[in-house]
Amino acid sequence: MTDFSRPAFPADVLDRLRRIVGATHVETDPIDIAPHLEERRGLWHGATPAVVSPGTTAEVAAVLALADARGLKIVPQGGNTGLVGGQTPSPVGDEIVLSLTRLDRIREVDPASDTMTVEAGVTLARAQEAAAAVDRLFPLSLASEGSCTIGGNLATNAGGTAVIAHGNARDLVLGIEVVLADGRVLNGLGKLRKDNTGYDLKHLFIGSEGTLGIITAAVLKLVPRPAAIGTAFVATPSPATAVALLGRAKAAFGQGLTGFELMPRFGLDLVLKHLPGARDPIAGRHDWYVLLEVAAMTADGLDERLEAFLEAALSDGEIEDGVIAGSLDQRAALWRMREGMSDVQSLEGGSIKHDVSVPIAAVPEVIEQGIAAARTVVPDIRPVPFGHLGDGNIHFNFTQPVGADKAAYLARWGEVNRAVHAVVVAHGGSVSAEHGIGVLKRELLTEVKDPTALAVMRALKATLDPKGLLNPGKVL
Repeated sequence: MTDFSRPAFPADVLDRLRRIVGATHVETDPIDIAPHLEERRGLWHGATPAVVSPGTTAEVAAVLALADARGLKIVPQGGNTGLVGGQTPSPVGDEIVLSLTRLDRIREVDPASDTMTVEAGVTLARAQEAAAAVDRLFPLSLASEGSCTIGGNLATNAGGTAVIAHGNARDLVLGIEVVLADGRVLNGLGKLRKDNTGYDLKHLFIGSEGTLGIITAAVLKLVPRPAAIGTAFVATPSPATAVALLGRAKAAFGQGLTGFELMPRFGLDLVLKHLPGARDPIAGRHDWYVLLEVAAMTADGLDERLEAFLEAALSDGEIEDGVIAGSLDQRAALWRMREGMSDVQSLEGGSIKHDVSVPIAAVPEVIEQGIAAARTVVPDIRPVPFGHLGDGNIHFNFTQPVGADKAAYLARWGEVNRAVHAVVVAHGGSVSAEHGIGVLKRELLTEVKDPTALAVMRALKATLDPKGLLNPGKVL
């Protein structure tokens, strides 16, 4: 149950907020604010005196200027799809939630410059649609794209399935507009591919999770839409052979390789069990699977190239069987197998999760050693390591043993985390690949981050948010 109780809040502050954004955009009723107080996995529950929804950058600036003058803590929130608690207010109830969903204008689409300027509340799906309308592609791709927002994507430096070809969210941005903690607006909405006039300030705010400033708009990079896409679902003997297959795919398709996802059989079994309409793409059972996708700017010949590639891989033992999507519906069905793997785990009970990245060559050893380490803590634990092999990002999740008590299992989250993270760090990896730090990994960050890097981060926080009012208690 969400605790709606909260300390008394100055009535004059609420009146000032209503004058800034409009009375209907300052929500205080417990029923109205409830959706903003819990993240989607239910791991964090907060309280707030109000949810404030500005409709313009000027209104955001006015709210932050008021917050600076009155010492008000602000928690920015987009689509509320984050997975580390970075968008959730504290249970104390003294933090205002600043919802950015009303900043939802697509200010400009410029196909000649291959750019699009959008506000923070635009959903990722809308941004993709706007790019498609001018025969371009905005290549950031996430399972939550229908509800996650561009502002949240940039605040967390989102990754997704297309990082192998196009990079993380920060790689898809030319400029940003940011409101600083004192209400000043940093206007950096340039379209330039080359601009060496001093520090590239946008990268301070991308990935900062709203702790240094609030992103209100961005200039996004667009790329040409491919004329043809080929999607294959293949069985492979092991993670090691999957890595070999990845190398072969890079050599064969270069930048045309736009997706390369690794999945274990147990994860596939969960999807087949719990996802309505799911069907096994390949006859027989295999230990590991890869979903790979390639794109080309000309329609002719891609299918033949993909078939030849798979035949050679089959001959060399890198795959055991496979299927190529013959239609858009079949392509969507194959991607449902991968995208459904996250959600279905909750239907098997407790799931202890890790969002880690390691050098690609180390993935097979990390999976083997990580499973062994987790089993020293919970012997019958059921591993579900899956995800973006193409960029070394594995969602190293563990489902509870059959018949286990869910609460007792989840109580060992920290023990399993420590065991798995020790393996990851030993291989030069990161304990947060694409989900951010938020609350979940705040303490862990102090254990794994270089002390000098932490000192620089704290200095930046003290400079840009000296009163500690922006998303307090997150990241640092």
